[in-house]
Amino acid sequence: MPRIPRRDDDIVWSSDGGDVRRREGPGGGRTGGKKAAKARGGRSAAAPAPDPGGRVKVRRETAGRRGKTATTVSGVPLDEDGLRELAGRLKKRCGVGGSSKDGVIELQGDHRDVVVEVLRGEGFDVVLAGG
Repeated sequence: MPRIPRRDDDIVWSSDGGDVRRREGPGGGRTGGKKAAKARGGRSAAAPAPDPGGRVKVRRETAGRRGKTATTVSGVPLDEDGLRELAGRLKKRCGVGGSSKDGVIELQGDHRDVVVEVLRGEGFDVVLAGG
């Protein structure tokens, strides 16, 4: 019976070196992570800057969250640091957890009314979008 040759290009993890996908160059494997961000100048891939004159959209979403409701805020004309700070204030005001990534603030639960009130108080043009 012929022996099946071992294909090293299919190895994903090895006890010798751990996750080998991170070591692969362009065109193969994952190139993300902290090391890749550090190599790119300390920044992860930035989301496109929203239009400064645009409206901030506040939505309630359940898709992809196993039925759990989340409030998302998008279109805020702030950089990543400003967005992270605003997310912290909103999370504290609503008393919930959440995150800020790729130009979108996500809060756990339905807090659209409070979020709209806070954003309008800070001078943003806010609209409720979606269901």
